[in-house]
Amino acid sequence: SYPNVYWTFLYRLSGLVEICLMHPLDVVKTRFQIQRCATDPNSYKSLVDSFRMIFQMEGLFGFYKGILPPILAETPKRAVKFFTFEQYKKLLGYVSLSPALTFAIAGLGSGLTEAIVVNPFEVVKVGLQANRNTFAEDPILEFLRKFGIGLLSGTIASVINIPFDVAKSRIQGPQPVPGEIKYRTCFKTMATVYQEEGILALYKGLLPKIMRLGPGGAVMLLVYEYTYSWLQENW
Repeated sequence: SYPNVYWTFLYRLSGLVEICLMHPLDVVKTRFQIQRCATDPNSYKSLVDSFRMIFQMEGLFGFYKGILPPILAETPKRAVKFFTFEQYKKLLGYVSLSPALTFAIAGLGSGLTEAIVVNPFEVVKVGLQANRNTFAEDPILEFLRKFGIGLLSGTIASVINIPFDVAKSRIQGPQPVPGEIKYRTCFKTMATVYQEEGILALYKGLLPKIMRLGPGGAVMLLVYEYTYSWLQENW
């Protein structure tokens, strides 16, 4: 169980580092995609020009607008991808297909499912990245909008990754039979729980998790956004 926990931690850490390092390029990409008129004096003419303009007009933190949604989506994105890939493989096992075709269809299905789940986070991210002036909106409405986005993001993340949380608790907790290790790896544990206790057993503890991570996501987004705004104004 411990190697599995270590690998999970490393996957999440590597994903977080990748997001932090490459997010400025994602901001620039979004700005290029949404601008319509190249003759506009505020439009970006080249990659170097875009970096220069963002830094001059919005400061260093302008390159990190919209970074919170990808961070919040990192865990559920990987969870959905691996979990649905295994489920599609099992379903395709009932059909006489070659292993290569089975893997290809399962990979396509997991990718499409991941895209559907992650898309709300992407919409939020692009909206934040596209906004060059974060101080022009009504403060109360802006607060409520950010709180709602954070709450929704935290809730969606909780619903998606709760089966993995259940598996982690089963692996780390006491085994059903003393001296016998029943729960060893993440996906095998999830399969065992599903087969023996049904699909709802994979969602045990969902309500307290949502009550913690739903508002937690809202607090996280608010702290990030208002800290970012303060730093931009004062630095």
